[in-house]
Amino acid sequence: MSILEQIDSVRNSFLTDIESFPINPPEIDAFRSKYIGRKGQVAQLFSQLGKASDEERPLLGQKLNQLKNELSQMFDDRLKQVSINKQTSEDQKLDLSLPGRKNRIGSLHILEQTLEEIKEIYRSIGFHIAYGPEVDDDYHNFTALNIPEHHPARDMQDTFYVEKDILLRTHTSSSQVHFMENNNPPIRILSPGRVYRNEDISVRSYCLFHQIEGLYVDKNVTFSDLKGTLEYFAKKFFGPKTKIRFRPSYFPFTEPSAEMDVYWGLNSESDYRITKGTGWLEILGCGMVNPKVFKSVNYDIKKWNGYAFGLGIERIAMLKYGIDDIRLLYEGDINFLGQFK
Repeated sequence: MSILEQIDSVRNSFLTDIESFPINPPEIDAFRSKYIGRKGQVAQLFSQLGKASDEERPLLGQKLNQLKNELSQMFDDRLKQVSINKQTSEDQKLDLSLPGRKNRIGSLHILEQTLEEIKEIYRSIGFHIAYGPEVDDDYHNFTALNIPEHHPARDMQDTFYVEKDILLRTHTSSSQVHFMENNNPPIRILSPGRVYRNEDISVRSYCLFHQIEGLYVDKNVTFSDLKGTLEYFAKKFFGPKTKIRFRPSYFPFTEPSAEMDVYWGLNSESDYRITKGTGWLEILGCGMVNPKVFKSVNYDIKKWNGYAFGLGIERIAMLKYGIDDIRLLYEGDINFLGQFK
């Protein structure tokens, strides 16, 4: 059979087969490969051109190119028609009487909501927001806050060091030092942000958490001022019947120092576990600013004094919303977080 006769044979075979054009992707690929693929029948005809005489070769080449273009165009047209028919079929299956799918609307994370609520309460009594770096130096995080070199907080097992004397801040008190270095009293600021400590992850603790620390510096500031401020916050945030208590404590950067607890309750087994059987949960530390801290920022300790406090945002959120495991706040479970829109 001559090449011209084979060209006619391939064309006729293609025209016959395309009448029953497949609709499944694997069968469509097989159809294409059979005729116009790299090893298809058209390609095999091109491979025979070398056997043709010099006189026949130009005409045969023209016929083969015409065949290839013709078959390719018919294949593309039929493939397009199959796609249209498939889409039409799918559209016909659409039941317009079904209720629509609502778009899920995002919201602020519960920690961000809690932080904003706390900030708003303190803004209402004259506090301003002051931010600081999360990666800080040893001096601002420890030394300027009267934390001595032998203090365990400086150890590698408690603090994440980036390099020598550079670390991930362990509290937002360092932000207060930065602010005091560049601003003169009187001062009334809040310093919110993430802090990092090398702690075991458990129901009550995490290696990453959020703090918001307050600082008030002025003349004749008293511990009663501090207690009044914190009581105002607790009753605004948790409700007017909230029970709180202050316990003596120790912090290098405040003297005297105290911790404030909020009554959680003992209504379940988890309550006993979280509060260690007392019913009380510590939410913040506070005290009068140690004069050594003021000396590190060149404040006149005979003229100025003040108080400071620090709140754990996670603890506050857990108390308000009855969450019994701090790890839930970091697992990214949409079903859990969606409850707090």
